[in-house]
Amino acid sequence: MHYADKHSLGEIELFETKITRIDNLGENAFVYYFKRFFNFHSGQVVAISLQKDEPPRLYSIASEPENDEVAILFKVKPDGFLTPRLAEVEVGGEILVSRPFGAFYGTENSDYWIAAGTGIAPFISMQKNGLAAHKTLIHGGRAENSFYYASLFANDKSLKYIPCSSTTEKEGFYNGRLTEYLKTEHLDMDQSFFVCGSSEMVVQVRDILIDRGVDYDKIIAEIYF
Repeated sequence: MHYADKHSLGEIELFETKITRIDNLGENAFVYYFKRFFNFHSGQVVAISLQKDEPPRLYSIASEPENDEVAILFKVKPDGFLTPRLAEVEVGGEILVSRPFGAFYGTENSDYWIAAGTGIAPFISMQKNGLAAHKTLIHGGRAENSFYYASLFANDKSLKYIPCSSTTEKEGFYNGRLTEYLKTEHLDMDQSFFVCGSSEMVVQVRDILIDRGVDYDKIIAEIYF
């Protein structure tokens, strides 16, 4: 789920659509699919609700624009407003979805992608849309099973994939938090940094990057909560 930014959720038009299939990623994480009824840019979001009289929540699209289905990645929060009920919707069940919006677009430059948890979603869409070349993806997670779509990025030789976990001592992993990597490892300060995760994570990452000399305008953030 993602921060609404300048959009008023009460003004967003929602359309009925049906879930076509579901991927269970384990640990209460799911990918829900529905038939695409709009065009979008990789990095955009949609608003989702189960009732028209309830305020929707926003989710980044995790599929490529040409796919006939739209994929939404989410993790159930036991005290969450929507995700516990959303996870109960089965294939064929109806949800309410808006048309896409937002400007967290991928580029063809040598950018850094920085994500934690389900904040990986927009970068999944960007990778599937052919925008991963020359990127560096720094991916944070608490445990190995929280690195959603890790194999997609690890097998893409066009980008550099760096999973960071302080609880995982394994070849291919940086044994430390994402923020530790950003504080200590070499970064190309001339590149743009696309950051997606919780508000706390985004603020921490932004502060670290600025302290290391990255221009504020080169930090493009998408906040989840």
